[in-house]
Amino acid sequence: MTQMATPIKPRDRILVALDTPDVDKATALSRQLAGKVGGIKLGLEFFNANGPQGVRQVVRAGPEETPRGEPAKQQRLFLDLKYHDIPNTVAGAVRSAMPLAPSILNVHAVGGPAMMKAALDAANFEAEQLGIVRPMLIAVTVLTSMDDGDLDATGQIGPARDQVLRLAALTQKAGLDGVVCSSHEIAALRAECGPDFKLIVPGIRPAGAALGDQKRVMTPAQAIAEGADFLVIGRPITGAEDPAAAAEAIAADVDAG
Repeated sequence: MTQMATPIKPRDRILVALDTPDVDKATALSRQLAGKVGGIKLGLEFFNANGPQGVRQVVRAGPEETPRGEPAKQQRLFLDLKYHDIPNTVAGAVRSAMPLAPSILNVHAVGGPAMMKAALDAANFEAEQLGIVRPMLIAVTVLTSMDDGDLDATGQIGPARDQVLRLAALTQKAGLDGVVCSSHEIAALRAECGPDFKLIVPGIRPAGAALGDQKRVMTPAQAIAEGADFLVIGRPITGAEDPAAAAEAIAADVDAG
């Protein structure tokens, strides 16, 4: 009988989207949430305003000190830059991002297999050169702000679910670790791609929360029950009066579900 893997804690499944160009605000939120969530997500808005140095400042932000007075560990980082360009350019971008030691890095699956393989090769090579663990390399399938009508408008035929499955299969064949997907495709992707393919799910909204610009959403407990590995949650946590308490409540909801 194989040994069972240690179950992941509910809070470690939560990646908080710090969608702000304000480095001080992002740093303060990172410090508030340290130890309450599995990590933070920094995307284009933040990166274009602050660059790599801003990223370093935010991921280093944690409690002032640990119980033993030791320096706090760096926050787990999902660097959400969604690379999509010719293979050589994407490979170069991945190499340039690797000194930030992201835990998760992403590309657009519609960039195609050659682009995704170039990204993976670059990540493997640069991680070995730097002596760090290669980040989980995942691909964006269909943005959670898009629905069937939006896809039709871009000339992509078929329901969003079918396009997600096509792109996930392409991603898995290219050797990447998983995909970003809507909660509504989790069950189908688990059946199609197996238990080890990582599913990172944005568009998560606790019951009663405003939808914002998301169209394909689900509650945290529902998404985990369906088979999500990680949940990307932004405004329900960062916009709360007490972000740390909001994160803990969501983790408790996941655990109870």
